Amino acid sequence: MSDITFDNRVAIVTGAGGGLGRTYALEFARRGARVVVNDLGGSVDGSGGSAMAADAVVAEIEAAGGEGVANYDSVSSPEGGANIVQTAVDVFGQVDILVNNAGILRDTSFAKMTTEQIDAVLDVHLKGAFYVAQPAFALMKERGYGRIVNTSSPSGLFGNFGQVNYGAAKAGLMGMASVMAIEGVKYNIKVNTIAPVAKTRMTEDLLGPLADLVHPEQVTPLVVYLASETCTLTHQVFSVGGGRYARIFLGVNDGWFAGKDAVPSVEDIHANLDTIQDIDDYIVPLSNNEEMALLFKALKG
Repeated sequence: MSDITFDNRVAIVTGAGGGLGRTYALEFARRGARVVVNDLGGSVDGSGGSAMAADAVVAEIEAAGGEGVANYDSVSSPEGGANIVQTAVDVFGQVDILVNNAGILRDTSFAKMTTEQIDAVLDVHLKGAFYVAQPAFALMKERGYGRIVNTSSPSGLFGNFGQVNYGAAKAGLMGMASVMAIEGVKYNIKVNTIAPVAKTRMTEDLLGPLADLVHPEQVTPLVVYLASETCTLTHQVFSVGGGRYARIFLGVNDGWFAGKDAVPSVEDIHANLDTIQDIDDYIVPLSNNEEMALLFKALKG
């Protein structure tokens, strides 16, 4: 099997000044990509800013013989997202790969969460991914090629105490990625999502003893593969951490069909809950049309 390389490819990695993003940027560059290292350089909660984090990663890339450029814009505004993509165009002439990795935390219990804590996290994780991906996607369409990797989280897909804002943003990313993948098919734009578990400054306090068993470098190979020309997968979500790699999917079962034109009673629902919840047989729809096909099948008898 030949090596997977990124010669003549340009990658943008947001939040690449440390943690997971840094490992992605370094590996892309090691394999030949020219890399835009984006990082606001703020604290875990998103406050403040500094050029030091992004500059340090670019220095690492250049010391190893690669090409990189730093960008310090926040992903949390349309202007910031556009500037990140424009940096790639101005310096390297194109955009082939985008890894939406930037993130912050504003954790607190649901009952105590403020609207400011909700807005700040949604602005970075969900809107931020949109603000960078939209201009990048437009350029990828023109070139007929692109790879986008979005970063969700087990907290968004399965839930975690004290992270309703973060969970909502990360679950929203999965929905956004699904539509992007569908719209990208005819332009050879592959869009996939990861839900990583790794020790970073954002997660080490949350992970406790597990932190020392889940290294950022263990996530990197999957992300780099999903961003490669070799990868033909799209519209998929992967669990990754600690050396384990697995697919996450949304499935739907046949359920219980009350009958054409039937309006069942509340008691009917209660009586058929076991069938409604039975997941012995299911499909994994890749569009709402595929999910609706189950209804059409039932209506046809």
